Amino acid sequence: MAIETQHLPVEGMTCASCVNRVSRALNRLDGVERADVNLATARATVAFDPTTLDPSVLRARIESLGYSSPEPGDQEAGQEPDDENRDRRSLSRDLIVAVVLSVPLLLVSMVGALQFDGWQWLAAALATPVVFASGWRFHRTTLVNLRHGVLTMDTLVSVGTVAAWTWSAVALLFLGAADGSGHEGMEAMAGDRPHVYFETAGVIVTLILLGRFFEQRARRRSGAALRSLAELGAKTARLEDGTEVPVAALAVGDRFVVRPGERIATDGRVVEGASAVDASMLTGESVPVEVTAGDDVVGGTVNASGRLVVEATRVGSETALAQIVRLVEQAQGSQAPVQRLADRVSAVFVPVVFAVAALTVAGWLLTGQGADDAFTAAVAVLIIACPCALGLATPTAIMVGTGRGAQLGVIIKGGEVLESTRQVDTVVLDKTGTLTEGRMELVDVVTGTGVDADRLAVLAASVEDASEHPIARAVASAVPAERRLPVSDFENLPGFGVRGRVDSADGPVDVPVDVMVGRPGLFDTVPDEVAAAVDAATEAGRTAVVAGTDGVAQGVLAVADAVKASSPAAVGALHGLGLRVHVLTGDNRRTAEAVAQAVGADEVRAEVLSTTSWPRSAASRTRAGWWPWSATG
Repeated sequence: MAIETQHLPVEGMTCASCVNRVSRALNRLDGVERADVNLATARATVAFDPTTLDPSVLRARIESLGYSSPEPGDQEAGQEPDDENRDRRSLSRDLIVAVVLSVPLLLVSMVGALQFDGWQWLAAALATPVVFASGWRFHRTTLVNLRHGVLTMDTLVSVGTVAAWTWSAVALLFLGAADGSGHEGMEAMAGDRPHVYFETAGVIVTLILLGRFFEQRARRRSGAALRSLAELGAKTARLEDGTEVPVAALAVGDRFVVRPGERIATDGRVVEGASAVDASMLTGESVPVEVTAGDDVVGGTVNASGRLVVEATRVGSETALAQIVRLVEQAQGSQAPVQRLADRVSAVFVPVVFAVAALTVAGWLLTGQGADDAFTAAVAVLIIACPCALGLATPTAIMVGTGRGAQLGVIIKGGEVLESTRQVDTVVLDKTGTLTEGRMELVDVVTGTGVDADRLAVLAASVEDASEHPIARAVASAVPAERRLPVSDFENLPGFGVRGRVDSADGPVDVPVDVMVGRPGLFDTVPDEVAAAVDAATEAGRTAVVAGTDGVAQGVLAVADAVKASSPAAVGALHGLGLRVHVLTGDNRRTAEAVAQAVGADEVRAEVLSTTSWPRSAASRTRAGWWPWSATG
């Protein structure tokens, strides 16, 4: 049996009772293996057998309950649909009206010094548009649900606020609530005249609208996380004939050109060219990956140097980036076990609240209390039960947590994973981009006897300035642009480094010299002291870049990914929680141990190869690269 999964929008849900109703109806359909409904994302995730159940039945079942499930439009992942934009604007407008009117309403009702003869009429005038205009969304939902015989949290809001307003209007019009001088705040409840509750009705509507506003804003920010992920991909691709087409038009087998600085349009295999690819968006590794013909590349990564011709192997929803986006979407719509418990409780919560309110009225009347006091207590029961925190807090927390994690580069699989973190006793951290800054910098220059360090740095930076390799950019940026010298006869030597002729200028050279920067194997002569400096830099966890002139190595430029200033404190905080901290990286052991020692980690696992972090071919994993590092850290 092949199980298919569909994500259906469900519009009109307002509380956990709605969630439970839709979920129960979908799970009862023949062929449905499991249906999870999420209030925060307004979406149902249904796993079903397509041979048993037609997908159109799912939408029909949702709509038969009084909700709507529109067909998906052309929105990209995480993009807000038009109806959600309209609802956001409508909610903001209703909230502004409610706040503007409720503030003076609350002041005149609760502050005795502001009251005057007939202030209750002003309170009625202020409360009426709040309850029936700003609060119309609650009344409309209540009427729709009542037609289907359903009680929801909106029913509590609607009944409670309308009851408070109705009692107050009756008291004002027929029971003389406004007779005599202004009452002294809450003390009037003990007098002969009935009290009015206009401020209660107005403020409750305002507070719940404010809660809906914050909920909607959290959902919008979480959607922004998906949009930022989706935007990592390229929008267009340049074919071999120079034609520029949308990425969506690419098919498997199409060949496209990626120039230096451009994003790779889709997952593919290099068929021509060699380059360094910045895969940090996928792996977090600041060190670029050297690729050449036969190597796999991932859509959304950046071509840092040479020109590449790539043949598409996966397009559309099958690409690695699309799968990451889909994983985040699924995580936001997932249910944690505690959420399912909350939904079951919420399903019976509203009827129980109404029963308690009815018993409250009966109890107060049977004990000889007045109708005013009995009504006050019953309304208090309804109003206090109005907020939907029971069914909303958990899904909103999951949605916001997974969305924020995605923005920070942390992919969380779902609610069950979040809930299980309370049992975690060990934390495994990636090195590059997590504990470190994620970008390479020149941190030291060590030269041989009689070689001026500043002169060597200027020569190396001048030549490296002609290269687009990230390591080269780190060396070049360490020297101000005005100090770099003109370079001619520049040559890129894949697997070894670069060379060029630095011309005579007002700088550290009197005559043109041939400068080489790269691996030790690039040079005819490597003095023992330079070789020792290479070993020392590697021992310290740095990348050793050798520089020299006329075939002789003269010194080492140590390039490193600096440890973040906040990393030691973060690791210390994890230790304070009783957790062990491990560092996991594909980088060499010396580099990893140096970083682990700097941050105070407990254990190191280095030189780890991951089939998920960078899908390179077997041949490329054994081929010597430009720099002596692992590409999967």
